[in-house]
Amino acid sequence: MPAPALFLVSGLTLYAGAAVAVGLFERIGAPAVGWWRIVLAAVVLVAWRRPWRRRWSRRALLLAAAFGVALAVMNVAFYIGIDHLPLGVAVAIEFCGPVVVAAVTGRGWRERGAIVVAAAGVVLLAGVTLETVGYDDAVVGLLAIATAAACWAGYIVLGKRVAGAGAGIDSLTVGMVAGALVLAPFFGHTAAVVVPDLGMLAFLLVVALCSSVVPYVLDQVVLRRVGTAAFAVLTALLPATAVVVGAVVLAQVPTWPEVVGLVLVSGAIVMTARAR
Repeated sequence: MPAPALFLVSGLTLYAGAAVAVGLFERIGAPAVGWWRIVLAAVVLVAWRRPWRRRWSRRALLLAAAFGVALAVMNVAFYIGIDHLPLGVAVAIEFCGPVVVAAVTGRGWRERGAIVVAAAGVVLLAGVTLETVGYDDAVVGLLAIATAAACWAGYIVLGKRVAGAGAGIDSLTVGMVAGALVLAPFFGHTAAVVVPDLGMLAFLLVVALCSSVVPYVLDQVVLRRVGTAAFAVLTALLPATAVVVGAVVLAQVPTWPEVVGLVLVSGAIVMTARAR
C-alpha cells in the first residue's frame, strides 16, 4: 500500500480514537485519559512484540525511551488541548511542530516561507478561538497544544532515527513503556477508579488501539519508507481528517475563519511538499 494511503488510515483511526476519548474526560480528566491511552497501548504492544527477545544496546534503549517520553507527553498535552479547543483547531495548531521540522530539514525558500504561512494560519485560528471558547479555555488549550506541537517535532525526529535502526515497532513498544512509567507518578492514582470499572477500561482500550497502536505502528512503517521532511509533508492529510471527524462525531462544525486558518496551515505543508 502506498505511504500516503497508510498515513490516511493512520489519521482516521487516530482522530476517531480522540473523539471517543472526549467522552471520558469528565470521568477521570483529560490528562489521565491520555496517560491510560499510553499504558494500555504499551500492554498490547508488549504482549504482541515481546521486545525482551531482542538484544538491546544502551544507546538503543535510551533512544527508544526518549522517543516514548516525547510521545507520552505529546498525548497528554494534546488531550488537554482538545478538552478546551475544537478538535480541528487543535490539530491545525499542533501542526507547527511538523512544519518546523520540514522547514529546518529543508533548504529552499518555500520551506522557510512555509513557517510564515503556518504562523498566519495559527494566529487566525487562535484569534477565532479566543472569541468562541472564552479567554481562559483558549489560553489553557493553546499552551497545551503548543507543548504537543513541540513534542510532535521531537516525535518525528526521534521516530525517524528509531525506524532507521531497523527495530521501529519494538522500539515503539519500549518507548511506550518508558513513557507510561515516567508519567505514572502523576496519574497512577486514577487506577483506583479505572480498573474496577470494566466499561471505562473497555473504552480506554478502544482509545489506545485506535489512537496509539494502529497509527503509531503505521507511522513506523511509513517512516522506514520516507524521509523526515517527507513524513512531515504527509501530515498535511491530518487537519482535514480531524475536521471531518470533529464535525461528524463531535458536531464541531468549523466557521469560515477557522476554515481559512486550516487551509493556511495545510498550505504551509504543501509548500514544503513542492519544495521537495
